[in-house]
Amino acid sequence: MMEATMRRWLALSALAIAMLTIGLDVTVLTVALPTLSVDLGASTSDLQWFNTAYTLVLAAAMLPAGALGDRFGRKKLLLGALVLFGAASVACAYAATPGQLIAARAALGLGAAVMMPLSMAVLPVLFPDAADRSRALSIWVTATAIGLPIGPLLGGWLLDQLWWGSVFLINVPLVLIGAVAVALLVPESRSALRSPTDFVGAVLSCVGLLSLTYGFIRAGSQGWGDELAWTSILTGIAVLALFLLWQNRTRFPLIDLSLFASAGFRWGTVFMTLVNFGMFGLFFTVPQYFQAVLGTDALGSGLRLLPLIGGLVVGTRIGEPLQRRTDTRTVLVGGFGLLASALVLGAFTTVASPYWFTAVWITLVGAGMGFVMPAAMGMALGALSEERSGSGSALMQALRQAGATIGIAILGTVLATQYRSELGELDVEPIREGVNAGVAVAKSVGDPGLLHEVQTSFVSGMGAMLWVCAGICAVALALAARFTPKDAVVEVRDESESVYVG
Repeated sequence: MMEATMRRWLALSALAIAMLTIGLDVTVLTVALPTLSVDLGASTSDLQWFNTAYTLVLAAAMLPAGALGDRFGRKKLLLGALVLFGAASVACAYAATPGQLIAARAALGLGAAVMMPLSMAVLPVLFPDAADRSRALSIWVTATAIGLPIGPLLGGWLLDQLWWGSVFLINVPLVLIGAVAVALLVPESRSALRSPTDFVGAVLSCVGLLSLTYGFIRAGSQGWGDELAWTSILTGIAVLALFLLWQNRTRFPLIDLSLFASAGFRWGTVFMTLVNFGMFGLFFTVPQYFQAVLGTDALGSGLRLLPLIGGLVVGTRIGEPLQRRTDTRTVLVGGFGLLASALVLGAFTTVASPYWFTAVWITLVGAGMGFVMPAAMGMALGALSEERSGSGSALMQALRQAGATIGIAILGTVLATQYRSELGELDVEPIREGVNAGVAVAKSVGDPGLLHEVQTSFVSGMGAMLWVCAGICAVALALAARFTPKDAVVEVRDESESVYVG
């Protein structure tokens, strides 16, 4: 019994390492973009596609990945994804042209698209007990989230010491450790229902999510008046509507839409999507604030994000026992309340604000995330039978990814609109392109007044965006207070059993 328990927690450690690599990869590229622009001769469009290729494939491939894991074996596909992720990381590191790096980043996104839902899907297999599963989810969430602020920190240090490819090679040892541990410790599991694969549904979901995600990414970069962006968004909505119709009519659907009949799954997924607004609002603006206003470099920016990690760790450590003593609703309401309050506090940041003020409110944001994310994820995962853990986890992660992409586009527009409005007569190229371009112009001409205006305009835009994030978290608080089922954590369906192999 003791040996089986130890194997479970060691297996969780392997999954946490695998998820850490994904968190790192989301943000580590941000500090390498200026170097890539010079060394690879990458244009602005190329730099955008280095990020976009990863995001598009990640969003498009999640749903089929979860369903294929249910059918062919979650451990098997997870191992294959880890190998692909490691190989794609090497390909990224040694890319010689922008096109090669874009292709390698797409392969990296495919590996991550399989790793994210399937690493979550095996948790009910490893931890059938609700209390143990809640603790395991806290560790899984923490590993995923910690990688985000560590990425710029580690990336900035590596760029100071080595060449730009090293920011991708850091994935390789972590993936190797994760793959060996998954191979030895994680049991194989699959659905007992060996139904045919819904290839039509897989194609429709991929095309729909791809089109929708690309449309919002383009709107965020080109503006909401861009015709191609709206064409892509509307096409994505139409294809996804067709996908839902097909799922209702086909005998063997890619996803089981009846999952949304469960209040735990439905609201857990909604809360996970909404909390992304607070998280990505912070990651979208605060590193820019550190560099453009406080004058730090990439490594210094990463160091100044460390309070976020501290808050996240404390939040998860407090939230889990609090959830056991009270209920999920209390933890979610408290977490969203903390998030909303912290984001409101952040909205009062000025150019003259000292760093300690930012450290306080990002610590509180981290603590709020530590409350909300494991509890909301536990709600959704607790409503899944082991039979449908792969497809259900993939559905939740796909909706989170789509929500994050849409959120970044909307929040980016709020920031850019307020920034340009505050610039007034200075709203000209290249200053209007963003705070980094504006700061570069001000420093090149040696104009302190211009620098102050650019920094003040950006901080005003950041404040407006954080107010929006706080409002969304306040809405989530009201929804959590009204709709969270008190027994959400233990609402586990058991209509059927999974097949365990090995």
